[in-house]
Amino acid sequence: MTTSYDSANYARVNRWDSSHLDRIDRLVRPKPGERILEVGCGQGHLTKALADRGVDITGIDVNPNAREIANTDRVVHMNAADLDFDDEAFDAVISVHAIEHIPPLEAALAEMVRVLKTGGRAGFVYPAEPIKGLYAIPTAIILHGNPLKAREVHCHKIWPAKLREMIQPLGMRQIRAEFSLLKSPQFSSAFVKEG
Repeated sequence: MTTSYDSANYARVNRWDSSHLDRIDRLVRPKPGERILEVGCGQGHLTKALADRGVDITGIDVNPNAREIANTDRVVHMNAADLDFDDEAFDAVISVHAIEHIPPLEAALAEMVRVLKTGGRAGFVYPAEPIKGLYAIPTAIILHGNPLKAREVHCHKIWPAKLREMIQPLGMRQIRAEFSLLKSPQFSSAFVKEG
């Protein structure tokens, strides 16, 4: 069973965390004028922060309520495994605490690589969970009213080597991997699309 993210409550609880912007700055170094895709943007906090810097950014989220609740008009309802963008449309793709939620992760990664220009960068931030779903208990309560559904919410346990093994065959080369304990244990990985 997969989790439905059609929830206004879930969209509303998404809070701004400025450390995500700092991490994306390190991972992909976004520049004004670059076209960037944020996958799993929620309310669009990060999308808006980058747009305010002059980045041409689009945020997508599978939750149809995210667009209505978003604090920016750059949020679009879309499934990461079926991106409605042309090939090589973006200079960078970013995703913060979203890839662990995507059941068809391999398909979503292939789509993210497809829309990324050759030489483009991808940056991912994801939980360093010792047990799959451990950090998704609050989300499971919001979406299902049941903390035991946390493994349906975080349907993947990911670490840098696993993500590298998944995305490297798609033409991506890892350029950075980090572990952070600030606020919650999490990993960050950055890749570049080779020609």
